[in-house]
Amino acid sequence: MPKPTKGPRLGGSPTHERTILRNMASQLFQHGRITTTETKARRVQPVVEKLITKAKRGDLHSRRLVLRDITDRDVVDTLFTEIAPSLTDREGGYTRITKVGPRKGDNAPMAIIEIVTESVEESRSTRAKSGKATTKTASAGATTSESAAQPTSAEQDAVEPETNEPEVVEPEAVESEDIEEGASPEGAAADDLADEEAAQEAGDVSSDEQVDKTN
Repeated sequence: MPKPTKGPRLGGSPTHERTILRNMASQLFQHGRITTTETKARRVQPVVEKLITKAKRGDLHSRRLVLRDITDRDVVDTLFTEIAPSLTDREGGYTRITKVGPRKGDNAPMAIIEIVTESVEESRSTRAKSGKATTKTASAGATTSESAAQPTSAEQDAVEPETNEPEVVEPEAVESEDIEEGASPEGAAADDLADEEAAQEAGDVSSDEQVDKTN
C-alpha cells in the first residue's frame, strides 16, 4: 500500500501531477540519479519503487504494465535488463534521498534521489563502519573533555595552598648608639638633661666673673 500524499498536489491538475511524476521516474531510470526539490523527491519515490518491483518479475505482463507509465521503450529496456537484475537481493528500499541544502533564488529545499547500486551486505558494512566511527568520535571527545577538566600533577604542585595564619609584625628596632649597655632610654634622656643644666650653670658663672672684672 503506497504512502498517502500530504499537502498540495504538483502541477495544476491530477493528470499534470501524474505526468510530472512519470517524467521524473523516466529520468531517474535513465541517469541513475536526479536533483529536484525535496517534495518532488518524496512524491516520486513510491512511484519508482512500484515500477522497480514490477520490473523484477521480468515477464511480458510486467513489461506492459510498466509501459503504461514509462512510454520510452529504451528506458524500459534499461530498467528490465540492468537496474532490476542488480536489485534482486533487495526486498525494498531501491532508492535513496539525500538532502543537499536550499536552492538559490527561492530558497527551496533541494534533494538528490538515486537508485541504490551497492548490495545489501555492502550497505550493512558501510552503516556499521559509520556507526563505529561515530561512537569512537564521541568517546574520544568525552575522554578529551574529562582530561581537560582534571588538573595534571605539575599543575597541582604549582598551586600553593592558601593559609589563614596572621602575619607577624616585628617591632621596630630601637637605635641604641648613644645608649650604654644596661641603661634604659629614659635614663639616657635624664643624663642628657643633667648635662645641659650643668653647662648652663657653668655659662652663668663665667658671665658673672666677666662682669666683676669689668667693674
